Amino acid sequence: MKVLFFDPRTKLALMLLCVFCAMAAPNLWFQMALVGLIAVFALLCGRGRYALRGAAAYGLICLFTVWCMGALQGVWRAVFIAFLGLVHKVYACGLLAGVIIGTTKVNEFLSAMEKLRCPKKLTIPVAVMLRYLPTVREDWRFIRDAMRLRDVSPTLLGFLKAPVMTVNCIYVPLLTAAARAADELSIAAVTRGIERPGRRSCLVEIRMRGADWGAVGVFAGFLVFTMLAKGAG
Repeated sequence: MKVLFFDPRTKLALMLLCVFCAMAAPNLWFQMALVGLIAVFALLCGRGRYALRGAAAYGLICLFTVWCMGALQGVWRAVFIAFLGLVHKVYACGLLAGVIIGTTKVNEFLSAMEKLRCPKKLTIPVAVMLRYLPTVREDWRFIRDAMRLRDVSPTLLGFLKAPVMTVNCIYVPLLTAAARAADELSIAAVTRGIERPGRRSCLVEIRMRGADWGAVGVFAGFLVFTMLAKGAG
């Protein structure tokens, strides 16, 4: 499938529409349709493996939800249904956020925000976050692979078997690496002139194309359909 380039402003608009769609979804079928839309958007952005993993994981969550509604009774049913209801509301937004973070470069984001005339007090923290999360995820992979040599697992079962060893060997190094990454990224951003006054330049042409308007139109149409279905119900 051909990879499309979407304007960062389009991605922010889709994120806002996704939040409203998740809030207004009247039942599980609308949540599944929303996740399907996000998976298609991820495919168009060139994140096919991420889309398949996200859709498969949500399918398992849906199956578990249906099982809980039919098999459990009493207090346990109420607890699991309440928890899974929150998961269904948040999952689609988290899935789309992963696509946005993975496909948006800092320079493109800053150029798009400059066209929107957003203040730098807002754009600079978000730009640092776009680089911060992938850096922390990379550090997490390195720490996890290194600790496997010492037979320390980051899973819940590994934590229950050896909680002190897991905290000392995995979570303490991760927190240290996260703090160091925040300082390094802030210094690197200032060194590259992120606070420089004046208009920024970007090698990539930032403008709204047909694919951008089409994506916004599809998500906006889904939001309208969701609100109509909720009102009719």
